Amino acid sequence: MHLREFLETQGFYRIPLKKLATGHYLFSAKINGVSGDFILDTGASTSCVGFKNSTHFKLISEESMIKAAGAGAINMETMLSRKNIFAIKKWKISNMDFVLFDLTHVNAALAQVEEGPIHGIIGADFLKKNRAVIDYGRNCFYIKLPSL
Repeated sequence: MHLREFLETQGFYRIPLKKLATGHYLFSAKINGVSGDFILDTGASTSCVGFKNSTHFKLISEESMIKAAGAGAINMETMLSRKNIFAIKKWKISNMDFVLFDLTHVNAALAQVEEGPIHGIIGADFLKKNRAVIDYGRNCFYIKLPSL
């Protein structure tokens, strides 16, 4: 039995990934019914959306004491948006939290290798909660379907 067959029989949902010139993996999803492009990042502790995209995704944000760091930037101001609807194709959850911070440095790095901008980063918080399995050989990942 192949990995895909096994995971699908165990209630996992398959999501294709596009490998970027930077080596990152990109996929499309919706936040609150609005489409966007996201990098899947196992090294990011929390999922985040760029400040510039908060109105695009209809995010309601609140003050945050968290300081963000990563991709060469440290001590960045953040905000927090709770209980959003996050959907990937037919898969959906209705209680996803996002940290909002400035993704300018990330998109600048992507532009240097002629890749388009992203709206956010999906991190380890999401991957762990949804029991993600990444298949690097087939450029896809699997997440557990929510129990009914």
